[in-house]
Amino acid sequence: MKYGSLILEKKEFVTLKRLLNLSGNYKDASRKNSVLRLQNELESAIVSNEDEMPDDVIRFNSEVTIVSSDGWENSFQLVSPTESNFSHKKLSVLTPMGLAVMGYAKGDVIDWEFPGGAKSLKVTEVKQIKTKSNQIQL
Repeated sequence: MKYGSLILEKKEFVTLKRLLNLSGNYKDASRKNSVLRLQNELESAIVSNEDEMPDDVIRFNSEVTIVSSDGWENSFQLVSPTESNFSHKKLSVLTPMGLAVMGYAKGDVIDWEFPGGAKSLKVTEVKQIKTKSNQIQL
């Protein structure tokens, strides 16, 4: 891990904790395990002010490119659940993939359990996208 721990901006940290607490019932074990793992990782996360956030850390609205160890590549924008739109490559932070990448940085390798099995993912690109309101919508 590039920075030794997940890094989150203060407001996004609070929003993410709230979303995780509200997400409640899990229909599959993989999603439940993903939520529990992220909650555990948040306990040791570095929480920073907006102006101290590194540009290469995955956060709300970041455009992310990942490559799996078996050669699969995917790019998406990480968004709140209300903004999720598969056809526009906007992925909710509450999906297993969203839960896996939040707070990691470009160059990090993430070993995560997905519904289809364990995958090793490498973050190859992170681009920060500023929204009109620059706020997270719930």
